[in-house]
Amino acid sequence: MFGFGMAEKAENVHELWNRFIDQLWDTTRDTDMWTAASMVLLRVILIFVVSRLALLIVNRFIDHVTNVKKSRRLKLRTRRVQTMGRLLKNTASYIFNFIAILLILGEFHIQLAPLLAGAGVIGLAIGFGAQSLVKDVITGFFIILEDQFAVGDVIQSKDFKGTVEMIGLRATRIRNWTGEIHIIPNGLINEVTNFSVNPLLAVIDITIAYEKTIEELMSTIRSVLVQINDSNITGIPEVLGIQTLAFNQMTIRITARCKPNTTGDVTRLINTELKKAFEMTTSETTP
Repeated sequence: MFGFGMAEKAENVHELWNRFIDQLWDTTRDTDMWTAASMVLLRVILIFVVSRLALLIVNRFIDHVTNVKKSRRLKLRTRRVQTMGRLLKNTASYIFNFIAILLILGEFHIQLAPLLAGAGVIGLAIGFGAQSLVKDVITGFFIILEDQFAVGDVIQSKDFKGTVEMIGLRATRIRNWTGEIHIIPNGLINEVTNFSVNPLLAVIDITIAYEKTIEELMSTIRSVLVQINDSNITGIPEVLGIQTLAFNQMTIRITARCKPNTTGDVTRLINTELKKAFEMTTSETTP
């Protein structure tokens, strides 16, 4: 009996296997199925290609519109338009990708109406929890419309300082001087310092020992400052005078008007030139 039962099970398995192979073979020979599948694949490829081409055309149009001539008179307008162009490209990418996904789902006979209705219900359910997202988007638009900062500006928001690389619908991306990328939600950007809009004032304090008279020191410093020629400096640096006095040294303050976001470079340049001048003066007076 045991052997007969095993033989019967083996025969049933063999029959099921043969039936599966026959159905698979019939399916592979079904020309109508392959034709329909090929048409679906072609339409999916066509949807993808058309959406990419449409997005490319829209991006080219945005580039054409935002390609304004750079001049001092239009500087702020140019910054705003260029930033708006990047934001419009970002928005267009979201829209075209969403439409393409819906069309591709339709090719696979997925009912979009129940899907969209469900998405509406889900969206209503999570709407109360998405307040921060809405705040981020609204704040991002106000950042651009009010021209608080633009792509390429150097800004500081709380503990984050760097160059703005992107202003998106939800967040702003900045890169600091050591290369780290900080992504800050727009809703958290409530205090911003922009270092790239107006000319800045570099303040340089140099500490000097009591080895020469103040007249000699001032004369040496002024002669060095007059000779400094750098594109970042917009005027001749000015010696304000003695800032502090200590037991065996004094601090002299110098100011220099410079282009936006160049105070560090200007400070290092002036310190270097003054050090060279002091070394030369010391070598000349040393017997």
